[in-house]
Amino acid sequence: MNITIKSGKPQDNYWFPCRTSSTSVDQQPTISLADKQPFPFKANSWQWKFQDKFLTIYYEEHGKESPEPTKNILMLPSISDVSTVEEWRSVAGNIVQRVGKINWRAVIVDWPGLGYSDRPKLDYNVDVMEKFLTDFISAPDSPMKHSGKDLVVFGGGHAPTITLCAAKKGLLKLAAIAAVAPTWAGPLPIVFGRDSTMETRYRLLRDSLRTPGVGWMMYNMLVSNEKAIASQYRSHVYANPDNVTREVVDSRIALTKREGARFAPAAFLTGLLDPVQSQEEFLELFADLDGKVPALVLSTRSSPKRSKAVMQALRGGKGVSKFVEVPGALLPQEEYPTMIAEELYQFLQESFEFK
Repeated sequence: MNITIKSGKPQDNYWFPCRTSSTSVDQQPTISLADKQPFPFKANSWQWKFQDKFLTIYYEEHGKESPEPTKNILMLPSISDVSTVEEWRSVAGNIVQRVGKINWRAVIVDWPGLGYSDRPKLDYNVDVMEKFLTDFISAPDSPMKHSGKDLVVFGGGHAPTITLCAAKKGLLKLAAIAAVAPTWAGPLPIVFGRDSTMETRYRLLRDSLRTPGVGWMMYNMLVSNEKAIASQYRSHVYANPDNVTREVVDSRIALTKREGARFAPAAFLTGLLDPVQSQEEFLELFADLDGKVPALVLSTRSSPKRSKAVMQALRGGKGVSKFVEVPGALLPQEEYPTMIAEELYQFLQESFEFK
């Protein structure tokens, strides 16, 4: 999953690997590292002004030249300590190279504090992420400024939930949304809850992780090491442990070594990036779309028990246009990109081309 850079300039073309093996939905496929096909994409950066500071936000543009009308897809990585645009690259390349009535263009963006975007010591919370998302979509100089009412969002984990919260407030207009392995609770709150005692413990842990010196030591011990990353991927990020290659682990360790890498993950771990506080609120976000916005939910067969319960609650739920169960755990778009791209492209056709 590493970038092969052809130029030192962020606005120039890069190349990335795209997995092209085809597998039945009923099987448990594996990643074919030898079966990759390069597609071009453009890597760039956008300056986000927040609290009188400018943050450099990393994003990628995937598309092809075509005389057909263009529609935009914004692809949002799952929020975690290993969050990165890389999880969507193969899916984006697969979709935008297809020939149909619509010429699709995909933009993948790294959240502030995560991936390849700047990671300053901010007080990260869900309001910060929501503000970033709406600014990235609607700012006059935004890469998404021409989306208008045609904006399609594909997001993993917390990303679609944050998007739906912003849409409910009228901060953005959606043409369609796909929620891939959607979640709403951070790792600690989903396991230990949110009573006052636990919230106090979360705050102590968060403050410790943000402390100079001690915070880095804790983060290196808990997250930023080969054993922790590999264990994380084998236990709940990927469904098939054979897919947890050294290449994947090394690339994620590199992300956790970036300056300021611990600040946003500390907020995510302890629940500060949770868009809602209950399953009822989560379901209401989708219910608000009913009859107005097409919504696809991709639930995964091998996701952790509590996360899977969150996803399965959307089966047959109000506002969910289509519910599909696919192989994978919390990052199916990265582990099984060909399969996920097929489901997403079919959703696009059903929502826009077959009408």
